[in-house]
Amino acid sequence: MSSVEEHRRAAPDCLGFAVLTVSDSRTAEDDVGGRTIREKVAAAGHQVAAVALVPDDVAAIRKAVEEMLARPEVDVVVATGGTGFSPRDLTVEAVAPLFDRPVEGFGELFRMLSYRQVGAAAMLSRAAAGLVGSRAVFLLPGSPKAVALALDELVLPESAHLLSQARRSESR
Repeated sequence: MSSVEEHRRAAPDCLGFAVLTVSDSRTAEDDVGGRTIREKVAAAGHQVAAVALVPDDVAAIRKAVEEMLARPEVDVVVATGGTGFSPRDLTVEAVAPLFDRPVEGFGELFRMLSYRQVGAAAMLSRAAAGLVGSRAVFLLPGSPKAVALALDELVLPESAHLLSQARRSESR
């Protein structure tokens, strides 16, 4: 058995997820990206511990993420929206300063996978991830298709593994 397989076996089976939608135009009723996250998280056997929708505003985004991370049942925060290059896309600016350790490989892999779907437009995504303490935060585009890609290929398959590694030092 490889060390990756061993690490995955040691990872927790059920994580608590917080879902944050960042948008000036979405409402709870038409938030397809947030709904996609909640449905995929539940289908994978994890818990949705918190849900919020905030405008494209640095202070509102950062406050929502900090409040989600303050909840002991939250292991992973997944935000959708605000990761492009329009003047109102501020999620990365709001959240990246909170990262203790960025997970550079997430953005790289997401853009690689996205390239297969949308071609060179994939470079316009600033999708990112990082650890805040021993919790993971993923910043995804607002597109429901991009959200599904990130969750199916990266976030859900590797979150528990990432957290088990991040938490190893806590038990030493």
